Amino acid sequence: MEPPDPLSISALNDFLYCNRRCALHRLEGYWQENAHTVAGTLAHEIADDPGYRQSASGARIERALPLFSVSLNLTGKADIVEFWPQADGTEIPLPVDYKMGKRHKWDNDDAQLCAQALCLEEMLGVKVPSGAIYHVKNHRRRDVQFTADLRRLTIATIEGVRSMLASGKVPSAVLKPQCQGCSVHSICLPELDVYAPGISIAYTKLFSTEAGEQI
Repeated sequence: MEPPDPLSISALNDFLYCNRRCALHRLEGYWQENAHTVAGTLAHEIADDPGYRQSASGARIERALPLFSVSLNLTGKADIVEFWPQADGTEIPLPVDYKMGKRHKWDNDDAQLCAQALCLEEMLGVKVPSGAIYHVKNHRRRDVQFTADLRRLTIATIEGVRSMLASGKVPSAVLKPQCQGCSVHSICLPELDVYAPGISIAYTKLFSTEAGEQI
């Protein structure tokens, strides 16, 4: 059997945000732009601009750096990687991901950044202890430590995405706080899950006789 196609690092972010959205994107091919997706695209264009300068005194900066991991079969791109010189002449890479909005309470952004670090570790043969997420909207940079727990979450997410894609099944809709503002909300229709029991009862009554027998 041939190995599966490389998994996009961005799929991990999608999966942790909502596994159904990940499936709609990657199994069904559904994609819709909204204000959030357009803003995210603009944020990454800023990071990829060769003329853009980010404050990182003393670090060598690489933009739009392609990433891969053979062992994890991952592929992607880092917005920015800062290479910080060490006393022994080596460099420690520090991936920086750009996000338009403020920090959310979910771990999807951190796991995506950690996956970038796992790729860098394999590519360069060095330990990557931390990274950063730059929130463009409020001009804040947040440090992210690649702890053992975050690494385990990232690996588990990789396995979860692969399992879902291999099954070919789209998870059922579940109404969650993150549904508000989701780009595929109009396709997913998670509100129907809330009303599903009532709809089922109404459907049963619609096709029932007065004696209680179903047509």
